[in-house]
Amino acid sequence: MSGGTFVGMPAFPRAARDAVGDTTLRANLRHATHTIRDKRARAVTELDDWDRLRKAGKRIKDHTLRHLDRYLVQLEESVVRAGGTVHWAADAEEANRVVADLVKATGETEVVKVKSMATQEIGLNEALEAEGIHAYETDLAELIVQLGKDRPSHILVPAIHRNRSEIRDIFEQEMGSWGRPAPEGLSDTPAELAEAARLHLREKFLRAKVGISGANFMVAETGTLVVVESEGNGRMCLTLPETLISVVGIEKTIPTWRDLEVFLQTLPRSSTAERMNPYTSMWTGTTDSRTADGPSTFHLVLLDNGRTDTLADEVGRQALRCIRCSACLNVCPVYERAGGHAYGSVYPGPIGAILSPQLRGTQSEIDASLPYASSLCGACYDVCPVAIDIPEVLVHLRERVVQGGEATRQGNKVTLKPAKGHAAERAAMRAAGVAFARPGALRAVQRLASRTRRFHPRTLPGPGWAWSATRELPTAPAEPFRDWWQRTRGARNEDRGDGSTEGNDQ
Repeated sequence: MSGGTFVGMPAFPRAARDAVGDTTLRANLRHATHTIRDKRARAVTELDDWDRLRKAGKRIKDHTLRHLDRYLVQLEESVVRAGGTVHWAADAEEANRVVADLVKATGETEVVKVKSMATQEIGLNEALEAEGIHAYETDLAELIVQLGKDRPSHILVPAIHRNRSEIRDIFEQEMGSWGRPAPEGLSDTPAELAEAARLHLREKFLRAKVGISGANFMVAETGTLVVVESEGNGRMCLTLPETLISVVGIEKTIPTWRDLEVFLQTLPRSSTAERMNPYTSMWTGTTDSRTADGPSTFHLVLLDNGRTDTLADEVGRQALRCIRCSACLNVCPVYERAGGHAYGSVYPGPIGAILSPQLRGTQSEIDASLPYASSLCGACYDVCPVAIDIPEVLVHLRERVVQGGEATRQGNKVTLKPAKGHAAERAAMRAAGVAFARPGALRAVQRLASRTRRFHPRTLPGPGWAWSATRELPTAPAEPFRDWWQRTRGARNEDRGDGSTEGNDQ
């Protein structure tokens, strides 16, 4: 993986076409996403003030993003005052270098990790491996992905594309080469799989001296970091190691401790469909490890990696409100059929389709295709706990892809290089604009289409073939709607003799 992009991945249309043909993958995704979203719907209806909480979360995030410079300085001051050290990383390369240097300074060659999207985004595991440092994932799903030499395909459940028998096979074949092997005669029941993972990870927790985490929230007021989880592995990584290094995107900042009240209600319901997470871990600075739990050395790496550029986009910046609940993935018909790997990013689904192209730019084939990985049905917006209008941002990014392409600067002038591969689409839109602006021409085209309907092809020619190869091309009606309306309603209006123009072309 490089810069958050899965190396060698094709653009979304090609990757999705291959994924749709995998019946096992589709069955796994359909079962998992339907189960999670049905549970979420029930959990949300328990709160009479859900809509108000949703609006409050949006307001808090928008306010923070508008004043992010001030709150980041306040956060740094609070963390330092509590005994921690803050590092600023402009991009993935700098963040990886900082973390590797911090680990090497301890003399350790192994670290345990809490599930973290930010560290996946920057490819931290691979960067540490290049420095001779082995990172062990401790979240159950992340462990499955790591042992299987796989890629995550979901924000909340990275191994959602695997079923229980596949997981059992991975444990039996791979656990022994990473540490404690799987028990003999391991079955595919959830309890036995979880116990095998627990025994495998326990020895790593007990000997680890360095832990690496992300954070769900950072409180500027107190310098407190928050991690919510369901398994307890995060609690082990945050309290047992002597040194803790947290890599967190700058957008995870919230102003005050009180603001957590909103998100600790909306996040668990939207993600795991729980009233509250079984484990909510909060830490502020360092502790004396001889008398208290927690690290005696704490480092916070604040990650930009494209976030400042995203913040400058008045429409696209709302993607930075995301609290990584994954609710949008579980209701998206495109994600359900294509799966997360097709997005070529650690951020799959609707949120990935708007976040990845902004963090990485739209110059690559993968990123230019992601804004089109949607039907614009709007289900993602309806379930988002911070009211991100994902369809609006998708359309905005499509415009950027079609009209913009690569930006070049000459002095103070910025020129957008025309995007490739969209000439046919632009021509079709121009033709549609001409027809819709001239009612007479539109009516003539409709009548011609109806009268020649027997000769219409079953698939579209040229670039349109890809669309019609998996869909039925709509059949033109025998009579245009306007003619039908005039024939059935126009005469009736004339008989009324009241001067009404209902049913007539204006």
